[in-house]
Amino acid sequence: MANPPTPQSKREEELEKKLGQISAHGSKDSFQAAAQKLGIPFSDLASAPIDTGALGLVSETEARTGNFAIILKTGVALTVATTEPAKVEELEAIKALKARGFTIQIIMTTPAGLAHAWQRYVNLKHVDTFEVGSIDIKEEDLAELQSKIGSIKDLQQQVASVSVTKLLEILLAGALKIGASDIHFEPTHENARLRYRMDGVLEDVTTIESDSYEKVVNRIKVLSHLKLNIKRAPQDGRFTIREGGIDIEVRVSILPSEFGETIVMRLLDPRSIKGKLEDLGMRPDFLEMMKEQLAKPTGAILTTGPTGSGKTTTLYAFVNYLNSSEEKIITIEDPIEYHITGISQTQVDPSKGYTFADGLRSIVRQDPDIILVGEIRDNETAEIALNAALTGHLVLSTIHTNDAAGAIPRLIDLKVQPQIIAPAIRMAMAQRLLRKLCEKCRTKKPLAEGRFEKIKADLDPIKDKFPIIAEKMPARPDARPTESFGQDSGHSGGEVFEPVGCDKCNNTGYKGRIGVYEAFHVTPEMEKLVMSNPSMADVTALAVKQGMITMRQDAYLKLLDGVTSFDEIERILG
Repeated sequence: MANPPTPQSKREEELEKKLGQISAHGSKDSFQAAAQKLGIPFSDLASAPIDTGALGLVSETEARTGNFAIILKTGVALTVATTEPAKVEELEAIKALKARGFTIQIIMTTPAGLAHAWQRYVNLKHVDTFEVGSIDIKEEDLAELQSKIGSIKDLQQQVASVSVTKLLEILLAGALKIGASDIHFEPTHENARLRYRMDGVLEDVTTIESDSYEKVVNRIKVLSHLKLNIKRAPQDGRFTIREGGIDIEVRVSILPSEFGETIVMRLLDPRSIKGKLEDLGMRPDFLEMMKEQLAKPTGAILTTGPTGSGKTTTLYAFVNYLNSSEEKIITIEDPIEYHITGISQTQVDPSKGYTFADGLRSIVRQDPDIILVGEIRDNETAEIALNAALTGHLVLSTIHTNDAAGAIPRLIDLKVQPQIIAPAIRMAMAQRLLRKLCEKCRTKKPLAEGRFEKIKADLDPIKDKFPIIAEKMPARPDARPTESFGQDSGHSGGEVFEPVGCDKCNNTGYKGRIGVYEAFHVTPEMEKLVMSNPSMADVTALAVKQGMITMRQDAYLKLLDGVTSFDEIERILG
């Protein structure tokens, strides 16, 4: 049996009914009286300024259908005028604005006031797509911008012809179109230098006049919830671009420098992440080995390498490969770079006492099958992660060392007992990212004698495993077995591809990147070595003896296959 209505609910029902009648027929005094009863401000909007930037946050159709108008935006606070306050916050358009981080203040107005506000839509030529906390780049607008940008040269022309208010939008659209991972703003004594990081290498794009750059800095700060008045201290923020239903997170780092504030914006486009193991560039034999190791239910798999070597991408590819309805996967990351459907992702927050170690303790109590730890940084995290690997979990993580063998001494440096390391770790791997040659403009050239001998010395120990070595590298410098080798007597005889440069690759000669890898299993013999507190050289020697293909050997195999160049290998591997 339903409860009888209370006096309070009756009054609210009567007030709502009265408001409905007033909304259709009422006078200014009636709406003003209703606002007073509800305890909210009133304005007839006759003399109130209408902020067209705020008005344009929603379409005219949405505003008229919902019987409201957004008349003012101050930071993240929006003032919404309506004749029906009880209904506004339940409208989908308003809910969407709240989800983007805006707060809503409602004021009462009259039907005539709303009509006055809606008339301003006629003068609204273009909705400013950059709003605090997020950017909605309309798909058609982005397509129009990107259709004009095919290369850095095109972007330079666009930058030179647009106003300051459109500059940031052009730079973001250009970065997405060209495939840049970062945008760097670097002020000098004359102007600000703008560079994109593409395939791991910074490329000059253009310069921005100092006055214009100051406006760009302020706009980025507003978008990222950063303080405009702080110019002599570092600040970090973030905002989101929504493009075609995809959220692209932009992480912003601002650092004071001699001539102004230096800004780096990292673009985290989920479409750029390689979701499949097959997309990482692993050799067929290495790929099969990885699948065999990932199929095992327990133990730790560690990937190593410096910042920017693709470790996180590899971990995400592992998780995507393992992700199924039968497995419970939990991650702890700092920060969460890409969101993966079907798994539980958590982010560390030291300010609230939620560290890797604290998070791991909680995760283990959640009964997961697979745990991803973004990085092992300290003794506590290392011990919890490795103990989890010993107690029935598959643990995936990264650790900062230069090569696979360095994982063992690094864990010992973190004061983890060798008797825990040896049985817990199943495999350690290392990786780097090499730029791939542009297939449109790459060209074959004979190898110089010194380079030929260097490659041959590294590949000779594994020539029986890979037929391409015998095919591409003659037994002696003077041997010329096939037409794939040069005929010039001044060269060694081997030919490889080298970069040239064209419009497709922005005249760099390279397009995209590929991984090079090395990995070793912890065999009984390796376990025994680990127990002796070995040096990195000792671990490397045993791993190679047991069949590990080194990163340099993997890189040279890709060189012979025409994927990358000798100079690129030297740049990355030294």
